[in-house]
Amino acid sequence: MSEHDKIIDASHSSIIPDFKELYRYKDLFITLTWRDFKVRYAQTTIGILWALLQPVITLLILSLVFGKFVGVKTDVPYLLFAMTGLTIWTYFSFVITNAGASIIASQGMIKKIYFPRLIIPLSKAAVGLIDLGISLLIMICLMFYYGIVPSSNVWLAPVFLFFGMLAALAVGIWLSAITVRYRDFQHVVPFMVQIGLYITPIAYPADFAMQQLPKWAATVYYLNPIAGVVQGFRWSIFGGEAPGSLMYVSFVMILFLFISGLFYFKKVEGDMADYV
Repeated sequence: MSEHDKIIDASHSSIIPDFKELYRYKDLFITLTWRDFKVRYAQTTIGILWALLQPVITLLILSLVFGKFVGVKTDVPYLLFAMTGLTIWTYFSFVITNAGASIIASQGMIKKIYFPRLIIPLSKAAVGLIDLGISLLIMICLMFYYGIVPSSNVWLAPVFLFFGMLAALAVGIWLSAITVRYRDFQHVVPFMVQIGLYITPIAYPADFAMQQLPKWAATVYYLNPIAGVVQGFRWSIFGGEAPGSLMYVSFVMILFLFISGLFYFKKVEGDMADYV
C-alpha cells in the first residue's frame, strides 16, 4: 500500500471534525473558493462592483427610513453609524445565505468523491471576505469624509470582526448541515436574513431597542449572535459608553452555535451523500 493511499473507515469516525484532514485538503478549499468567486461575477457587466452596490443601496435605504422618517438619533453622522453595522451584517448575511444551500448545490461532487464536507461551507465563508473588505473600505472612506477619528478602543475592532466572522461561520455550518435533511430551510434562510436586518442594532442604537422592549426581553434580544458583535464593534470605532454585560450573551451564543454546529455537521456528514 502506498503511503499516499487514503483509507476511509466508517467504524472509526470521530465525533468532531478532523482538522488535520481539513488542512490536507487545503488545495481543494482554495480551488472551491476561487471557483465560487469567478462564478459569482461571471457574465456580469460590472463584475465585482456588485459587491459595492449592495451595501451602498442598503445603506441609503436605511438612511431614508430610519435616519429621515423614524428620526433615529446617533452620536455620529447616521450614514457612518449605519455603515459600521452593515460592515458585519453584509458578511454575516452572505455567509448564511450561501453556506445554507452549499451542500445541496455541491451534491454532484459529494456523490462521486470523498473529501471533508466541511470544506464546502468554509469556502463560502472565504468568498464572503470580499464583501467584508469592501464594506470596511466604505466605512473608512466615510470616516475620512466626516473627519471622524477612531477611538482609543479601535485596537479591539479586529476582535469584534473575528467574532462576527465566527458567528457567520457557526450559523452557516448549522444551516448547511440541517438543510440536507430538511429542505424547508432553503426557504427559511431568506426570511431569516430579512428579519435579522431589523432585529439587529444596525440601523438604530442598541439602547433604542432596549427602550422599546420589556426588561425580560433584553436577554432574548442578545441571543441574536450578531447583536452584541455590532454593538461592540461600533463602540470600538467611536468610543463612548462601554457596552453592557448583556453583550456577552451574544458571544456565549456564538461559541455555543459554533461548537454544536461542528458536532452536528460531523454527525450527519457520513449520510450526506444519501440525502442529497
